[in-house]
Amino acid sequence: MTLVNESVLRDPARLVAVEQARRLLPASPLPADAVARLAARLLAAPMAAVTLIGADEEHFAGVHHLPESLAGTGHAALSYSVCKYVVSQDHPVLSGDLLAEESAELRDHLLATEYGIRAFAGVPVRDAGDQPLGSLTVFDTVPRRWTDEQLTTLVEIAALVRPAAPDSLDSALATTVLDALSVGVIVADDTGRIVLMNGALREVIGHPPHDPLPDFPGAVDGILRRADLTPLNWNDTPLMRAVRGEHVSAADVLTTVPGHRTRIFSTTARPITGTGGRPLGAVSVAHEVTAMRRAQNFRDCHRRVEQVLRASATAADAAPEVLESVATTLGWPYAELFLIDETDGDLRSAGFYEDAETVDDGFFGHTPECGKGITGRVWETGEPLWVPDIAATEYVPSPVEQARIEVCLRRGIRTVLAVPVRDGGTLLGVLTCYAGSPELHEDLLTVLLDGVASQIGVFVALRHAEQLARQLTRAQNDFIDLVGHEMRTPLTSITTNAEVLVEEAATLDPEQQHMIQTISRNTGTLQRIIDNLLDLAGLDSGHLGLQMTDFCLAALVRGAVDNARDTSRLRIVLEAPPRLPIRGDAERLRQVVTDLLSNAATYSPPDGRIVVTLDAGEDAAELRITDTGIGTPTDERARVFDRFFRGSNVRHQGIPGSGLGLSLARTIVNLHGGSIRLDGNEPTGTVVSVKVPVSQP
Repeated sequence: MTLVNESVLRDPARLVAVEQARRLLPASPLPADAVARLAARLLAAPMAAVTLIGADEEHFAGVHHLPESLAGTGHAALSYSVCKYVVSQDHPVLSGDLLAEESAELRDHLLATEYGIRAFAGVPVRDAGDQPLGSLTVFDTVPRRWTDEQLTTLVEIAALVRPAAPDSLDSALATTVLDALSVGVIVADDTGRIVLMNGALREVIGHPPHDPLPDFPGAVDGILRRADLTPLNWNDTPLMRAVRGEHVSAADVLTTVPGHRTRIFSTTARPITGTGGRPLGAVSVAHEVTAMRRAQNFRDCHRRVEQVLRASATAADAAPEVLESVATTLGWPYAELFLIDETDGDLRSAGFYEDAETVDDGFFGHTPECGKGITGRVWETGEPLWVPDIAATEYVPSPVEQARIEVCLRRGIRTVLAVPVRDGGTLLGVLTCYAGSPELHEDLLTVLLDGVASQIGVFVALRHAEQLARQLTRAQNDFIDLVGHEMRTPLTSITTNAEVLVEEAATLDPEQQHMIQTISRNTGTLQRIIDNLLDLAGLDSGHLGLQMTDFCLAALVRGAVDNARDTSRLRIVLEAPPRLPIRGDAERLRQVVTDLLSNAATYSPPDGRIVVTLDAGEDAAELRITDTGIGTPTDERARVFDRFFRGSNVRHQGIPGSGLGLSLARTIVNLHGGSIRLDGNEPTGTVVSVKVPVSQP
């Protein structure tokens, strides 16, 4: 009589129960390895195993000192199994000496011929429905007699590994705990077959909670991606790497389920091992970090946007790269930047991004209407607008808006986020981004996108300011040029006649002589102002160039100081080397030194002191003129070189001047490739420092 009953072994209900047991036994309070070890000790046997019989293989749930070549992989062919006899007969099966058995089926068994096992005793392992799933078997390498007491003990021990019924309290508790976790948990056996997956992970891949476990890797084909968005094969996932014995820590895995948002999971995986390190399978835990990674990615996005803006002349130049950076960081397919046109006040498209070229359906480049549509409503309110699903919005659109929504839906757009582009309280435009699936994290994404919009707003405002400054400078130059030329001719005539009158003043009475002298003096002042204006305009425009020669700067400074001493009663101290050869425009630099000395004398008290220091460096000469005058307020020092600017303390004291001297001096020094700055002198006064290169190219 054969001991194997194939109809029992291949019974579908029993095989389903075996698969259920394989999932539940690893989570049992008493490990199957410990049960096998207990049976071996109580029956004084060197080896023991808890096994489950499938359709074609024997699966080792727990072992004690079984040969590694037999149980090392966690399963074996049925030809090595004695568990199949126990399950087929559904009662204990034993042999005191395999080599002495009458049955050829047992006498020629591979355990005896290949592994030297002479005796065994096995009892069924049953499920909650009392169905035989496998066996608890002890083995010996020498013949022995098994007693009834030993078999009874073995039956009692086998009851310790009875898997809980799916609807039992233990099973329900384990399932409830796993499904209550916000992290995804998945367990595979040593062959890589999935035996457990909790509700959180089922939701990620879109698998119904009560359906049987899906076929992996087919269920996730095309869904999983690495952090760099390249496809992730099932065999390279953290779980399967752990099945092969690898410990995986914090690997990012992305899920891209069609019709759902892209999600990012930080995934860890660890092998599950039994006694002696025998591999039993692996467990992987996935924690969603989409929001965290988005915040991290947007920090990089902000840096890229800043680099693009710095390298761009206009917002239209920067828009394509800026929008690409924003859209790819979000993982969204479309983005568009709208800016308010300064000429007519309309909101117009400044640029857009799409992840793949599509047919021109009027989606990009449209002109929004204020208060209508998503972009138009942000334009009207100045507040961000989040539309989680444009297909389900309760807002009743106008016909124009409905047409816009239909275009969006044809492109597969579901979520839209639009934020205002501002500079302070001034609205400059709107940044609108489109997602191809319903999205979460409204507050986070709004804040992150607001940051990019602020960068764009500052850039646009700065470019507007620069453009305005250029227009003002151009207008100022035109005005200076016009006034200079239009005033020079009549002023020359006045000056000539005044000089004639001065020469013939001896025949006039004292009052008339005073009037003529006043005319001559003020005419000279006007002439100098006009000359300075024309010099500034000519030097700034390039119409007037420098006349470069080699000369001694020390001699030039000494001459200017001597002239200042002749026209001022102030004490002027000069510290300069005997010679300081330099290449530059001697007349223009003389003009700078003379004007700076004149300023120092004008704003110093009668008992003041001026110190002039000239030093020669390796590459540049530095001239410092220090006075003890009224100085310049700290908050105004940055403006003293602007045209027509005069310090508030100067204006309040009624000291005359045009505010052109320092501006002209800066222009001349800059044309020499040098620099000029003004600092305070303690306790009172001013220090003007001029640096010019020793040689000019």
